[in-house]
Amino acid sequence: MDVKEIKSIKLTPFTRMSASIYGILGLIAAIVMLIALGIMEAVGVFPELGSFNLITGFGIPLIVLLPIGAFFSTIVVSFFSVMLYNILVPRLGGVKLGLDGNEVESIPVISFSLILSAIGAIWAFIIGLVLAAVMSPLLSFLSAVSTMPSMANVTANMTHAGATMPTGAEFGTAGIVLSLVLIIGLPILVFVFGFIWNALFALFYNHIVTRVAKINLEFSQIKESLYELKHVPVLQTALAIAIVYALLGIISGILSGNYLEFISDFVTYFVEIALMAILYNYLAPKIGSIKLNLE
Repeated sequence: MDVKEIKSIKLTPFTRMSASIYGILGLIAAIVMLIALGIMEAVGVFPELGSFNLITGFGIPLIVLLPIGAFFSTIVVSFFSVMLYNILVPRLGGVKLGLDGNEVESIPVISFSLILSAIGAIWAFIIGLVLAAVMSPLLSFLSAVSTMPSMANVTANMTHAGATMPTGAEFGTAGIVLSLVLIIGLPILVFVFGFIWNALFALFYNHIVTRVAKINLEFSQIKESLYELKHVPVLQTALAIAIVYALLGIISGILSGNYLEFISDFVTYFVEIALMAILYNYLAPKIGSIKLNLE
């Protein structure tokens, strides 16, 4: 078995491929929803809507909005995620793959979990920062409003009725606490739970899934350590990843009380990964394959 570390990912090819795949998946999802809306319109599921047409009102706009939204949102997410990966690899190490020919025999747990959870934590920090920037001014405004003289009668009436209204100081304290939770607490939680989840993914794959199916990745060496992902065998890869998520679905189902969640997870991920592999194999010769530095 040959262990390869993904030292870096070429930014443009990855972003272009990811955005193209998700744009097409968005179109497929929109078509499925259009058909579903057409069926509901035909059988009159929502008679209370009257003359409102579900197909022209929702279905046709989705045909445009979903693919475009998926394409451009994926550009942003893919671009910054790959950029973060390339920046973090020298500090944390990259994802390692134990390869036997084209088959992924194992995924070393620590390297896989550490960098993916770190990227997730950075995204959580960015999102938390944006949310704090939005929520803090709102709470400051409420704090200022609550101290206005015109609010005195409202507060007195609420107190007389047995209810209380937060004071300006309480609004201010809430803003500080919320900002700390979003900026510090959220990234820590995402890192911890992301590390556990990714570690379970790798452990399940290494010790259970590989007995049934294995991820297949057909690499072609371009020069020295630069490789391109030429082809992704559909059934083996989709089956392997779907089984992993079915096992993870058993755990999340036990925690949430939805004991059949693993079935929906298996079906969903099998279909999604199979479609992504088919689209990748179709698009790679036309728009360029994903390129990686493997050592």
